[in-house]
Amino acid sequence: MTENTRAKSSARARSTGISHAWRALRGRNFRLFFIGQSISLVGTWMTRVATSWLVYRLTGSALLLGIVGFAGQIPTFLLASFAGVWIDRLERRRVLVWTQALAAGQSLALAALTLSRRITVWEIFVLSALQGLINAFDMPARQAFLVQMVDDRKDLGNAIAINSSMVNVARLVGPSLAGLVIAGFGEGYCFLADGLSYFAVIASLLMMRIHAPAGERVRASVAKQLREGWTYVAGFAPVRTILLYFALTSLMGMPYVVLMPIFAVDVLHGGPHTLGFLMGASGVGALISAFSLAVRKTVLGLGKMIPIAGLSFGLGLILFGLSRTLWISMAMMLLVGFGMMQGMAASNTIIQTVAPEDRRGRVMSFYTMAFVGMAPFGSLLAGSLAHWVGAPHTMMITGGAVALGALWFLSRLKMIRAQIRPRYQELGILPATLGPTLNRMAAESES
Repeated sequence: MTENTRAKSSARARSTGISHAWRALRGRNFRLFFIGQSISLVGTWMTRVATSWLVYRLTGSALLLGIVGFAGQIPTFLLASFAGVWIDRLERRRVLVWTQALAAGQSLALAALTLSRRITVWEIFVLSALQGLINAFDMPARQAFLVQMVDDRKDLGNAIAINSSMVNVARLVGPSLAGLVIAGFGEGYCFLADGLSYFAVIASLLMMRIHAPAGERVRASVAKQLREGWTYVAGFAPVRTILLYFALTSLMGMPYVVLMPIFAVDVLHGGPHTLGFLMGASGVGALISAFSLAVRKTVLGLGKMIPIAGLSFGLGLILFGLSRTLWISMAMMLLVGFGMMQGMAASNTIIQTVAPEDRRGRVMSFYTMAFVGMAPFGSLLAGSLAHWVGAPHTMMITGGAVALGALWFLSRLKMIRAQIRPRYQELGILPATLGPTLNRMAAESES
C-alpha cells in the first residue's frame, strides 16, 4: 500500500464513527445555530416544566393542566398552514429573528408576573396562547430554514439528528435544572432564564452568512398556495401516511408531559426533584435515540424505524402507567423518550429529504400541525381522562393507542417504499436503474 493510499484510507476512517456523527457542524451557519439554540432550548424546557408545576401548585387540578396545555398549542394547529404560505414567501431568517424576539418578550412577561406574585391561571392561559401563536410561525420556519444552514444537502439527515440531540440534551438539563430552581427560588426564575436565553438565538441568526437564491415574486394568492401545499401533502402517500400517524401520536402520546406533575406528586409521592428526574430520564432516552440517528450515513432504512419507535413509545407509556416505583418509572421514561425521538427524527428526515424546495415551508407547516398542532387536543383529552379515571389509567390508554397506530403504519410500509423510490432515484439517493436483485434489496432497505 502506498503512502498516498494509506493517507486516504486513514481519512476515510476518521470520517466514520464519532467524527462522522457531527459532520454537519463543519458548516459555520449550522454551528452558530447549534450554539445559540442549545442555550435557548435549556430555557424552553425550564419554562415547560415550571409552567406545569405552577398551574398544578395554584389549582391542584389535572383538568386545568390540560386546559393550559391546550391554550399553548391550539394556535399552532389553527394557524400553522397559513404560516407555511408566508414562510415560503418571506426570508426565513428574518421570520425567525422576529419570532425569537417575541418569544423572549412573552417569557419575560411571565417572569415579571410570577416574581411579583401577581400571576393567575388566567394570565398563564393568555401568555401560553401567545406562545402558541408565535410557535405557529417559528416551528415551520425553523424546519424549512434548516436546509439553508447546511452546506451539503447530503448532511441534512445528520443536521436533523444533531438538532434532535441538541433538543434532548436540553430536555435532560432543562427539567433537572428547573426542579432545582423551583425548589430553591420559585418558578419565576425559570421564566426569567428562558426569556434571556432567546437572545443567544437572535445573535446566532444575525451572525450567519446566508446566500439564499433570489426567488421570483409570488403572484399566486395565499389561498392558491395553501391549496398547492395541501394537494402535495394529501397526494403523496409517503408524506400523507407519516403525517397521519404522527397526528395520532401527538394526540395520544405527546401529552404525557402534561401529566408528569401528577405522577411526581400523587403517584410517586415526590416533589419538584422527582419531576426533574422523570423528565431527565425521558431526555436521556431521547438523546440516545438522536445519537444513534446521527451516526447514520443515509436516509435509507429510516421508514422501518418509525413503527419500531412507535411500539417502544406506546409500550413505555403503558408500563409507566403501571409503575409505582421511582426507578422503574425512570426506566420507562427512558423507553418513552427513545421511542418518541426516534420516530420524530426519522419522519422529519424523510419529509425534509423528499419535500420540494419551493413548497418546503408549507410542507413543514403541515408537519408542525401533525406533530404539535394535535397536541392541544391531546392535552385536553389527557387532562379530562385523568380527571375521571386517574393519571395512571390515562397513561395506559394513550400508550395502547400509540402502539396500535404503529402497527397500522407497519401495514402501510410496503406501499410507502414503492411510492417513495422514484423520488429517491430523482434525488440520487438510489440509482436511477437497478437490476431485479438490486431492486429487491433496495426496496427492503430504502425506507
